Amino acid sequence: MKNENLNVYEHEIPVGSRLYFGKSATLKRQIEQRASEILINNGFSEILTPFFSYHQHLSVSPTELLRFSDHSNHEISLRADSTIDVVRIVRARLKDALNKKWFYIQPVFRYPSTEIYQIGGEIIGEIDLANSVNMVKSLLDEFNFDATLQLSNIKIPKTIAKILGVDIEIFEKIQLEKILSLNINWLSKLALLSTKDELDEAINLAPDELKNPLNELKILANSTEHKNLRLVPLYYSKMRYYDSLFFRFLNQNSILAGGGNYEINGEISSGFAIYTDALIENQNTRREI
Repeated sequence: MKNENLNVYEHEIPVGSRLYFGKSATLKRQIEQRASEILINNGFSEILTPFFSYHQHLSVSPTELLRFSDHSNHEISLRADSTIDVVRIVRARLKDALNKKWFYIQPVFRYPSTEIYQIGGEIIGEIDLANSVNMVKSLLDEFNFDATLQLSNIKIPKTIAKILGVDIEIFEKIQLEKILSLNINWLSKLALLSTKDELDEAINLAPDELKNPLNELKILANSTEHKNLRLVPLYYSKMRYYDSLFFRFLNQNSILAGGGNYEINGEISSGFAIYTDALIENQNTRREI
């Protein structure tokens, strides 16, 4: 009986891990190869960071980390995100590097057994997020991915939480019914808007503390050329370092890419991640149709 139980797992892979073969493996290689060519042509240099990190708690919730101890009994974790390590390594170890644009093609790992392949880029010292948005758009257009661009500004829910004295959790968990139940006209407008025209109306109604972050969102929207554009001012990213303008490219229920502005060691930068697994699943679905 014991051997029979072991045989159940003999050819299985853990839930959340990835296996590519045949056409899917070829597609993955083609996407990564073409992305690297486009990024290099746009002035990015490639970097591969260690699988192990001391700083992943600055990126994601500790409950998402796969943690253990190093040879000196210091806590480390498997790479759950690349941004923090890329910026720290470039600033600390590559001080003389003139290039501020770096890209990476590597997986990240989340508890308990989630494996995510990413094509990511960081533009160190860059505050114009439109550059990252347009870079991702060009990569998605290369493979004819149809996506909706969603733009947000994390300063908006943070400021609203302070103004109203409510927990930021209602934005983290997207509890729209709780937001609408407050019966505040300008807040309801923000919760339900999606277009640039509706944003103009909301800016006029919003408290003064919100006008600057709302205008930042408007400037970003006007700086990007994408036919399927949606504004979601109350969206709050769970990535810990994003603190300002933020974007996502979505196809139906799949997140194809995301990115935003962040500040590390006093320097504002911007970056993005394209989720290779979602691209492959999207392509495979289109082939089946």
